[in-house]
Amino acid sequence: MPRTLDPQLKRALTERVRYYRELGIYDFYQRPIAEATANSVQELWPELRDEMTPRSKAAVAVDEDELFVVPKPEAGAGDPAAALRMIREDLGDCTRCPLHKQGRKQIVFGVGNPRAELMFIGEAPGADEDQQGEPFVGRAGQLLNNMIKAMGIRREDVYIANIIKCRPPGNRTPERDECETCSPFLMRQIAAIGPKAIVALGAVAAKTLLAINAPMSEFRGHWYDFRGTKLAVTYHPAFLLRDPRQKKETWKDLQMVMKELGLAVPAKGVE
Repeated sequence: MPRTLDPQLKRALTERVRYYRELGIYDFYQRPIAEATANSVQELWPELRDEMTPRSKAAVAVDEDELFVVPKPEAGAGDPAAALRMIREDLGDCTRCPLHKQGRKQIVFGVGNPRAELMFIGEAPGADEDQQGEPFVGRAGQLLNNMIKAMGIRREDVYIANIIKCRPPGNRTPERDECETCSPFLMRQIAAIGPKAIVALGAVAAKTLLAINAPMSEFRGHWYDFRGTKLAVTYHPAFLLRDPRQKKETWKDLQMVMKELGLAVPAKGVE
């Protein structure tokens, strides 16, 4: 018969889960119960070691009645739009990473169709996005609009978001800890929308979503499985503004996406 967790250890674990919930992290990976030893807990959270009694250190399994689940606020939402509103409310006036003290004007959450079949994910808001509170509204956004239009659909048909939701100072590349802190909210957006396909725009989005460190030449031209959703990678519109020669390659990537979604492929590409 499974042994139960020591109450002191259980309280410590509950506090740790509450801490992650405040960060917006609700999804956890766990080993099968038979493998979930007290040693595993110590490996993950060594600071709990002193709080474990001899009895809790000997616990090798957790009774099902002892398991606690922290539901996401949007779990009971009736539709994707309501779920997205709840995620935005949970995000609040975010102060979880240093970016809130580095000049950001506002949080740029995401925009588009809550039931979109296609989702575009970029890197971070720029100056125009920070000013208007909407992703991809500057020059890169206008090019993204042209890309979407070339696919035979409208901006209103898709959902657009970024890996992080605050503008980094000077539009610098987001740092790893910023991506790790902010991306759980993006994961919840993706889960609420349930798109059929995701297009990661640029290396930062690709590396963060896929946890793969590779050059764009290796990312492109393939489908990846992302939590049961197909994900493709193409160039970020800001990069295409600097190197328009890559628009032809981007059009190849978008054609692959269109075929997957059953969209007619026009002869004319991205301008």
